[in-house]
Amino acid sequence: MARAPAQHEDETLPEADRLDGFPHPRETRKLLGHGETERELAQAFASGRMHHAWLIAGPEGIGKATLAYGLARHVLAPRAERDASGGTLKIAPNSATARQIRALAHPGLLVLRRPYDMRSKRHAASIPVDEVRRLKAFLGLTAGVDSWRVVIVDAADELNVNAANALLKSLEEPPSRALFLLIASEPARLLPTVRSRCRRLQLAPLTGTALRQASEAALAAAGMDMPGPDRWPLLERLAAGSVRRALLLAGSGGLELYERIEAILAALPRIEWPAAHALADQLSQPANEQRFEAFYDLLLEMLWRLVHARAAASAEAPVAALAQRLIPTTRLPAWAALWEDIGRERAEAALLNLDKRALVLATFAKLERLAQL
Repeated sequence: MARAPAQHEDETLPEADRLDGFPHPRETRKLLGHGETERELAQAFASGRMHHAWLIAGPEGIGKATLAYGLARHVLAPRAERDASGGTLKIAPNSATARQIRALAHPGLLVLRRPYDMRSKRHAASIPVDEVRRLKAFLGLTAGVDSWRVVIVDAADELNVNAANALLKSLEEPPSRALFLLIASEPARLLPTVRSRCRRLQLAPLTGTALRQASEAALAAAGMDMPGPDRWPLLERLAAGSVRRALLLAGSGGLELYERIEAILAALPRIEWPAAHALADQLSQPANEQRFEAFYDLLLEMLWRLVHARAAASAEAPVAALAQRLIPTTRLPAWAALWEDIGRERAEAALLNLDKRALVLATFAKLERLAQL
């Protein structure tokens, strides 16, 4: 069959969905916690009734991309390798197909994602239409009798409007043996017309055993130790079923950062400004981008728990006591609004590449002002 040259990616460029030091989802050999979904997909493909587009949805970091790359390996592998999989998606990790996909060098695979700008040293805020226009040449390739083409969009909820409309055209008139895998943590952000062309796979957060096994495997691959048994319960609770979040917490000092946030909130209505400036200096360093993200994830999670505890009057004792002290009933709407404001300002700062140090200090100032009312 006629094929275009393999589309090698520059592996030295940062990838928006890769955690520093950890394997990328396409390099993860075993998907945990979604065995039934894997079997259903393998059976659908073997039956010859494979839908041409799937929307793989669910919270961030629970294995959506790992599933997508696993399905891509299975679909693109030679028939003999698929037949040897025993009704699963498993393909030998040392096979030519697996090696090519790990290197993003398989001619039958196209991955659409936010590009990295070498001049600004940052990823684009969304997937632009030029990225999706690569589909035309890719889908125009002449495929053999038993050859497939797989398109992974990671993440589909990061497509801008023009890019989403360009993708829609391909979804509406797909060529034969073309498979679209759209990954989305917030599928509601997709155009309704895009969602309607896809069969939805909703993945659930991982349970305790699967979360721990997946975290242990990723930490071991990165040469890191698993947090001790006394620290795992806190890590498990904060991870909320997300392997990505568990790794972010374990690999970037997230548990220590959470304890610092607890101390900051416990000291309200006053902020200890020397400590706040020191933390802002640390979080704004280019090398600490993931720690910066972890800070806001943890802060917003803690604020949500405080607001929820005050509204529902039910929470574990330390949280309930802090919520009662900080949040008078009459000020509950203001604290809920603060949670929304901080989340919005964080998103705007990422979109506009604003000063991270100033953002952190402004966040502390907002907390102090509201706590003193």
